[in-house]
Amino acid sequence: MDLLTPLFDDGKLHQHFKTISDGRVGRHYQRDEILRWLEGFPDRDNKFVKEFQTTFNSSFWEIYLYAVFREYGLALDWTHAAPDFLVTAVDATFTVEATTANHAADRAPEWGKPLTPEFFDSVDFNELNRIAIIRLANAFMSKSKKYQEKYTSHAHVKGRPFVLAVAPFEQPGFHLQAYRPIEALLFDHYVDEAEYLANPERFPNGPLTKSLGSVEKDNGAEIELGFFQNPRFSHISAVIFSHLATWGKVDAMCGNPDAIINSIWLTHKGMRPVVARASAGPEKITDGLRIYHNPYAIHPLPLEVFRREGVVQLWADTNEHALLHEQADNCLQSRTAITFLKGNDDDFKAKAAP
Repeated sequence: MDLLTPLFDDGKLHQHFKTISDGRVGRHYQRDEILRWLEGFPDRDNKFVKEFQTTFNSSFWEIYLYAVFREYGLALDWTHAAPDFLVTAVDATFTVEATTANHAADRAPEWGKPLTPEFFDSVDFNELNRIAIIRLANAFMSKSKKYQEKYTSHAHVKGRPFVLAVAPFEQPGFHLQAYRPIEALLFDHYVDEAEYLANPERFPNGPLTKSLGSVEKDNGAEIELGFFQNPRFSHISAVIFSHLATWGKVDAMCGNPDAIINSIWLTHKGMRPVVARASAGPEKITDGLRIYHNPYAIHPLPLEVFRREGVVQLWADTNEHALLHEQADNCLQSRTAITFLKGNDDDFKAKAAP
């Protein structure tokens, strides 16, 4: 599959694709890395390359998931057109449907605003998270409906766990949401970042979790939170999520000596910042991955499938309205990749990626 040779005029190419194919010295590290992720990935409908070049994010997310499954050594069966993946681990066979939370038609896309210091200084975390929750809910509901109307009748889907893999790309600065919105959506567990930052002295043990109950859409309609707090979505066994499966992941793993990776890792001793060149960085493909298990699932996904150091798995104690977890004190929290690119005029320019 020739993923990187442009098939269209510049005006039809996605902004991110134009960036990675701009020919600057050093880009080959990134291109070689994404091709390593892609190795063996089939273009089953002969549309994948087109979609990667013109819409990008959903295709990139599928490539990332494929690379993760390969890293785990999971077997993939490509004989069925849908859902996106039929996966076999040692003790379980399950299906995975990939989707992304995208910007609303009247909103700026995630590449639509420069991420300047002024942008970060003006971020309203509660508004950013509200938008993220709404867009994640739209993606979740759309795939839930597709499962119930189409996938459930397929023989290779029946009687097996169905996993939804969701990635957020819904607004500029989307990576700042971390995992606050997805946990609010699934379990009605929300951390008010703005409240904590305004008065950190009130929270000596860190920000507290609260229940929101619902969020209001721009049209006044409400989305009831806690999708995994009752049997309503028992057909969805788990959600795979990562706010760090971005092009910055490629930067962090590509070995480019001119890429500087600033990352923060949560450990049992607290937050640990790490600054390293990509050629010597500690990041793996699975770092930043989170698996949310539905306690009401008809066909539960075994915890053993994705159990690995640094991969956080969470599920709910429905009686106590509490989240239980493993590996939550040993994981990647955030990352910024700064790549110094050499142009034709021999001047170096810095390009940052979340």
